[in-house]
Amino acid sequence: MSGGARLTLCATAATFMAACALLPLVDDAIWIVQAAFLLVVQAGVGALARRVPLARPLTVAVQALVTLLLLTLLFANAQAIGGVLPGPEAFRHFGELLQAGGDDVGRFAIPAPLSDGIRLMLVGGVLVIGLAVDALAVTFRSAAPAGLPLLALYSVAAGLSQGATDWLWFLLAAGGYLLLLLAEGRDRLSQWGRVFGGTARSPGGAVESTADAVAPVRTGRRIGALALGVALVVPLALPALDGGLLGPSGTGTGVGSGGGGTISAVNPLVSLQNSLNQPEDREVMSYRTNSKNTQDLYLRIVSLDEFDGTTWRPAKRSIIDVPSPFPSPRGLGADVRRTEIRTNIAAAGWYAQDWLPLPYPATKVDISGRWRYEPVGRTLVGDHNQTTRGKKYGVESLIVQPTAEQLANAPAAPSELRREFTKVPSSLPSIVEKTALRVTEGATNDYQRAVKLQDFFAVSGGFTYNTEVRAGSGSSAIARFLKDKEGFCVHFSFSMAAMARTLGIPARVAVGFTPGSPQADGRMSVGLRDAHAWPELYFEGVGWTRFEPTPNRGTAPEYTRVDTPAGSPSNPAAPSEAASSEPSAGQPSASDNCPAAERKLGGCSNTAPAVIGASGDDGPPFGTIALIALGVLLVVLVPLLPMLWRQRVREVRLGSPGRTDGDAAARALAAWLEVTDTAWDHGIAPDESQTPRKAAARIVRVGQLDQVAADSVHRVAAAVEQVLYAPRPQPTAGLGDDVRRLHQGLHAKASRSARVRATLAPRSTVRVAWSLSQRWAALGARWTARKSTLLRRPRRPSGQES
Repeated sequence: MSGGARLTLCATAATFMAACALLPLVDDAIWIVQAAFLLVVQAGVGALARRVPLARPLTVAVQALVTLLLLTLLFANAQAIGGVLPGPEAFRHFGELLQAGGDDVGRFAIPAPLSDGIRLMLVGGVLVIGLAVDALAVTFRSAAPAGLPLLALYSVAAGLSQGATDWLWFLLAAGGYLLLLLAEGRDRLSQWGRVFGGTARSPGGAVESTADAVAPVRTGRRIGALALGVALVVPLALPALDGGLLGPSGTGTGVGSGGGGTISAVNPLVSLQNSLNQPEDREVMSYRTNSKNTQDLYLRIVSLDEFDGTTWRPAKRSIIDVPSPFPSPRGLGADVRRTEIRTNIAAAGWYAQDWLPLPYPATKVDISGRWRYEPVGRTLVGDHNQTTRGKKYGVESLIVQPTAEQLANAPAAPSELRREFTKVPSSLPSIVEKTALRVTEGATNDYQRAVKLQDFFAVSGGFTYNTEVRAGSGSSAIARFLKDKEGFCVHFSFSMAAMARTLGIPARVAVGFTPGSPQADGRMSVGLRDAHAWPELYFEGVGWTRFEPTPNRGTAPEYTRVDTPAGSPSNPAAPSEAASSEPSAGQPSASDNCPAAERKLGGCSNTAPAVIGASGDDGPPFGTIALIALGVLLVVLVPLLPMLWRQRVREVRLGSPGRTDGDAAARALAAWLEVTDTAWDHGIAPDESQTPRKAAARIVRVGQLDQVAADSVHRVAAAVEQVLYAPRPQPTAGLGDDVRRLHQGLHAKASRSARVRATLAPRSTVRVAWSLSQRWAALGARWTARKSTLLRRPRRPSGQES
């Protein structure tokens, strides 16, 4: 093999070996096969161009042109001229794919699905790096600078990957680069002949042996192997590097053995926003518990207790061996009511988290593997790359149920705790403290101040929940959030905790998951979209106490809900007792004769269906005019039938609430059915497997509803849950107005074509076909039963008198 061919082959191999570091980033490896094939074609074109020979810049240009044609053939052949020549449409398609790929990179957690956009970024990026390496090392005969693009390729992969096999990808990338350097060195040496070596010459000047001609190459190999060994071994021997350059990033594991060791201040919120924006809600874990009420069973991962003006993060703390049982929670008094529960958790096989999700406060954990205990946050952290992947473990924990009176009468926290957990940076904008003082004006104790802060964010402040807002965490981000009033759980929890600290209330932020959703087999399922952050405030005698300032997420704890007297709703949109109890006039009630089961499903209506249209005119005698009228009816009225049907159904469902509690229950269910159909008409298909609360949150999220419409949806969902699950459901007024506000909100956010489709051809009209199909099936079943009865009826013998 010639020196040029050997150098070309080594350059291609080095690029491929460095590209392998990208494999852990996606869940499908087919792209690496495509990239390898295209790299070979690209290198072959370069070899042919150099053999012609072409000028060096022209050789690179030819390779770049062929690379573009290959990418066009693979990704934009439908938009290309003749399927291979890129035109304006092809370049536009490339731009769309790259934009979609960038969005996917920001949305998905690692490993991400191999979408077309991500595949273009991977394959295209490898080909660009391959072209640079081939041009530098082979065309311009300078292999050393070719390490820069190889380093860039490896660095991207190393910066995103968090796997335990990072050392393998480093070994491959470094080995490929050394291979390229050795090939170039051998090629240069062959051009000069044997200029080194210690062989003796004969008196005639002839070389006695050529065996040592490759001695410099052997020396280079030894130097390369030694360099690799130093890069791999030395970082492991330096404690300050905590595993070295090749160690998994952000592990947060303990160092050392026995009772010592620390965990580093790694921020676990890096992928929280990505998790919330996942198009597919993958199950992270599932659990079973003996708790009768799971709405407060948040699964807490870690607490962020250090705010330095740039970010909230867990402080660097000592960790110890896992005690059994855990020590009593700090600050929890004996007079506070508590319930001991048992929870068995199973983490998904793909979910690798360094911190162990636990109900708070946990008192005992049964788990295998290498785990350490952090006493301040009462968290378990994996030791030496131990993760939650596929783990099954049992947790004993407490449900702490303080009263509002106990929280209001809580004495001052210990001075050392106050010093640590009320600390705010000097860079915190003054607007944060001013807003906290304004919101809590009139409060006489820390508990009232905390509840006022929670209600400010969740109810009265006009904030909107939106996971697409950029997740800033510094002090300026809090000020911006208070001004824009739009964000997701990170913004709400960070802001409330910072504001609480300015008021002298010890506060921190917890990260974990909301309780998840119940499944048919009795277990609870926790998905990526259940990822959450919430503030914890400290009250002496109770301990660290959860608050929920994020609207439409989780549940506000019972001890933060202020009781209001009947007839005095806490906000103007809340239902009133008097409004729902008054009987309506002018409409007869049909629910008195309606079966209970049908009433619960919302099948009974309070108004009789009306005829769409009728004519009392006998019409002209001329058949031509009749045919024209019939044609106009078919052309105009038939396409409008779906719209007219939807309007009539909406009127029936949102009509009078009726006279009895049964009427009100049926009306609540009918209003919820109208909510799901309205969302369906606007492109949000119903999901019967979700609870009303989950379905409402999904409608708000997908429909990008404003705060008014979002609150309306959640009020209807709350009314339906009360009808379905409460022993004595209370009637709820104003549901019709809530549904109309939802319709207006969805209509405002939809495009013009979507609005026209929702009005003229609503998707929910398919229920007519379903209803007809069910009636036809029921009619067939009755006819079959009737025929069977007639066939089985005995006949009298012939001649027998009646």
